[in-house]
Amino acid sequence: MTTDSESKGQITVGRDARITNVGHVIRRYKLDELPQLLNVLSGDMSLVGPRPEVPRFIACYPVDIRNIVLSVPPGITDWASIEYKDESTILGRATDAEQAYMTEILPVKMKYYVRYVQERSFGMDLKIIFRTLWVIIK
Repeated sequence: MTTDSESKGQITVGRDARITNVGHVIRRYKLDELPQLLNVLSGDMSLVGPRPEVPRFIACYPVDIRNIVLSVPPGITDWASIEYKDESTILGRATDAEQAYMTEILPVKMKYYVRYVQERSFGMDLKIIFRTLWVIIK
């Protein structure tokens, strides 16, 4: 990302001008997620779990859903990450990307997050990890 990119928006859309050419390659192959492995090793994150979200979007969650989602450590990957692997492209087609995120994508992500928390197991985590690797490789 370019310098001071967060002040220019928090949603990445399509061929976002804030992302450098090298950044596009890094993001395409999900290499930008590698530093989060340090957070996993330190215990601040998990490999699998609801993705960390921007605080102002978390504030939009209904309280009961927020309590469920925030009851587990955030993760690097989950069902929503797999489903919306090309979220930036999807939002790039929207007239108002933030509105599209809030009304179309975030509600679906919340359902995935709640489902994960309610059904989580070692087997499900393995399935999500392998599906994530498959999506990256494919």
